[in-house]
Amino acid sequence: MATSEIGYHASHEQFSPSSLIGFAKEAEIAGFAAINCSDHFHPWSEQQGHSGFTFAWLGAAMQATNLPFSSVCAPGERYHPAIVAQAVATLNEMFPGRYAISLGSGEAVNECITGNKWPEKAERNNRLKDSVEVIRRLLCGETVTQHSSIHVENARLYTLPASKPLLLGAAVTAQTARWMAGWVDGMITVSRPVAELQEVITAFREGGGAGKPIYLKVQLSFAETEGEAIKGAYEQWKTNVLPSTLLSDLQKVNHFSLAAAYIKPDDLRKMVHISAIRNSISIGLKNISL
Repeated sequence: MATSEIGYHASHEQFSPSSLIGFAKEAEIAGFAAINCSDHFHPWSEQQGHSGFTFAWLGAAMQATNLPFSSVCAPGERYHPAIVAQAVATLNEMFPGRYAISLGSGEAVNECITGNKWPEKAERNNRLKDSVEVIRRLLCGETVTQHSSIHVENARLYTLPASKPLLLGAAVTAQTARWMAGWVDGMITVSRPVAELQEVITAFREGGGAGKPIYLKVQLSFAETEGEAIKGAYEQWKTNVLPSTLLSDLQKVNHFSLAAAYIKPDDLRKMVHISAIRNSISIGLKNISL
């Protein structure tokens, strides 16, 4: 079986920022190899009940530990890509080589707070690609003016890290993985049945991502008994059963509970278990976040 690095996922939707600082410290002591975290303005449900500001938390958490960190971010709506580039540069200047960012097209529940119309997926993808170009150019020290789906005027970062951080792409489908493979430094995706996961990985590698790192975020519920784990998964994560195309378009927190109203606890039993993690390792994934 291939050797994999197992990271800890800090879920800002579920826990307060101060609690997650403590969990990150405990994860390092327990032997986890890295910390990955989400970036939400709203949680997935009222039951989760949190949504701390990721970039503020990262500075504190990275000071409190010595592990490498990564987070997911959707540039172009809630975050202007120039501000994302500034945040990435600042974190890597303070903590050299310890922070990578995963960039995706986002979900309406977080991005629609601006009051703008939620674009179709093709438009969001175009905006993501333009945003990554802006971020990369700024991190290279360029003065950037660009008028496309993203507008930037005479932007330059005066504080740069010593080395260029990884700009990963966040992809759920094989189509997205293949599309972004040539212009990102690696990919993060989410757990699913091994055949579907292999399809996404193959698409990324064939599309231009051969040799680039692939990271896997595993959705799970951990408890001392199966019954408690199922209960936790149902209360916190039952929306994960829904298709990503639906999840990305729902605009209010209560919409997720309504969309998942038909899901029963038993529907979650087949979704996440230890054998699925073993299968992810067996197909060669070396960076897995739990």
